[in-house]
Amino acid sequence: MAYVGVSGAAGKMGRTLIQMINRTEGLTLRAAFEHPDNEFIGSDAGSLAGVGNLNVDIRSTAELLASGIDVMIDFSVPRATLSTVEKCVSAGVGIVIGTTGFEAAELERIRGASEQIPILMAPNMSVGVNVAFKLIEVAAEILGDTVDVEVYEMHHRHKIDAPSGTAVKMGEILAETLGRSLKDDAVYGRVGTTGARDTKIIGFHSARGGDVVGDHTTTFAGIGERIEITHRAQSRDNFAS
Repeated sequence: MAYVGVSGAAGKMGRTLIQMINRTEGLTLRAAFEHPDNEFIGSDAGSLAGVGNLNVDIRSTAELLASGIDVMIDFSVPRATLSTVEKCVSAGVGIVIGTTGFEAAELERIRGASEQIPILMAPNMSVGVNVAFKLIEVAAEILGDTVDVEVYEMHHRHKIDAPSGTAVKMGEILAETLGRSLKDDAVYGRVGTTGARDTKIIGFHSARGGDVVGDHTTTFAGIGERIEITHRAQSRDNFAS
């Protein structure tokens, strides 16, 4: 039996994680955490997630050291995740990170922490998205510089970072496979008179609206034809499973 803690327990993904943990054999929710000022501090995590009372009150992350968990799961925001990583290092607890939107220096801090505790980190935990990553790599290997590549993504109105971590990962795969530099060749949206398209560009386009869980498309645009590799998430359960 593995005892799990969830950081960001009152958020959409936090509640989904609690639901998935509750119905997964071999996992037990031992602790649930939120920012000290969160309105749900003291609430039962199971009741908040819609699975009934689990006798696990949502607590401040400051109490992580005494929580007795085996592993932490964090799908929140960069600042909160970095703080949680530091507490996990102090407690000797591994962490699964699904947070996106980190700056390069913040990623280096996480890499440093991974030398002290186990860390599993991915911009998207969905099986389907990871299949899409592989398909993008294969298509890029075959098509090479004969096509123009663009990445499109859309998420719900509350998502605060753009482009999404999944879209950035798609761009990283394209850059590595095509021998390009994402730092130098990425273009984020277009406006005004942009001139002809440079063949080395990796374009990114972000849209926000409604309750869209997550749509991602990588387009390989050639002359007379194009290939589109698309993943559409219809439920957050895919990210938690």
